[in-house]
Amino acid sequence: MSGNTIGRSFCVTTFGESHGPALGAIVDGCPPGLELSEEDIQADLELRRTGTSRHTSQRQEPDRVRILSGVFEGRTTGTAIGLHIDNVDARSRDYDTIKDRFRPGHADYAYQQKYGFRDYRGGGRSSARITVATVAAGAVARKYLREKSGIEVTGWLSQVGPHRLGCVDLASARGNPFFCADPDKLPLLEDFLRQLRRDGDSAGARVSVCARGVPPGLGEPMFDRLDADIAFAMMGINAAKAVEIGDGVEVAGQRGSEHRDELLPTGFASNHSGGTLGGISSGQDLIAHVSFKPTSSIQVPGRTVDVEGAPAEIVTTGRHDPCVGLRAVPIVEAMLLIVLMDHVLRHRAQCADVDSPTPLITR
Repeated sequence: MSGNTIGRSFCVTTFGESHGPALGAIVDGCPPGLELSEEDIQADLELRRTGTSRHTSQRQEPDRVRILSGVFEGRTTGTAIGLHIDNVDARSRDYDTIKDRFRPGHADYAYQQKYGFRDYRGGGRSSARITVATVAAGAVARKYLREKSGIEVTGWLSQVGPHRLGCVDLASARGNPFFCADPDKLPLLEDFLRQLRRDGDSAGARVSVCARGVPPGLGEPMFDRLDADIAFAMMGINAAKAVEIGDGVEVAGQRGSEHRDELLPTGFASNHSGGTLGGISSGQDLIAHVSFKPTSSIQVPGRTVDVEGAPAEIVTTGRHDPCVGLRAVPIVEAMLLIVLMDHVLRHRAQCADVDSPTPLITR
């Protein structure tokens, strides 16, 4: 299998499967001298960990990260950083009854056709379990960007099923199991998720993310556009089906006089473009949205075929998220962090000495 690496100057390669012995990441390109500990990474892993809420999968994984290389006496050395996380609570027996059947909407059938066989235990490499490695790598980028560039990345849940959620109090998103920044909607979400559980069904979701402190100039005007790289990274997350920058799909209904972000000596008058202009960061807040499909592993009976192509019925048992979006917030943050880290290093290499005569406009 190819395609396990993202980034050019800051390269992240992940490995592992849902029910394998361990997962991990190799982070190459992190500058030397950054203070980094396992606890720095663990803080982000706790945010996506299963079993911390009755509304997520009850798989009990501690997700304790070990730094195997690239750090000496508490600082990065400039060499590859090896990150390792054990799987300790996989229950492969949950998949014995469906190992010869394809879950509709899941990667099972496509994997079988591509490779000729597949790891049916939890979906193998196609499981959202593998994102623990992505989040670990993103935590390295978060530490660097925060300390060296003043960039802060924060995400929140902006929709669950039919329910749209505002960003009323972004700080509160870290204080509830939904990553909801609209506190008044919490009772509604509780009721909705509880009913999903009763129905044995699942729902889609939308996650929004904002990066503050992004300097202007990141990205290239052609194929390495910052917004294009963000979209590429986000679509690499399991179950992601759409990515929007700024106003996203709403721009189709706007006029140019409405959409354009006018420039004033005191700052931008708006941010419909989401912090990028011509594929290059403008210095405004960078805003993206990612929509996730409903979880494919549900207990509602459905039609399928078996490995012989014969018709069959399937019901997925085991421990699954009724809405993957509830734990996708730290994953979306991690992907944005990795892309920004890569572009910060690439920009530093080419344009560190550039001195524009135009004053910065950041708002």
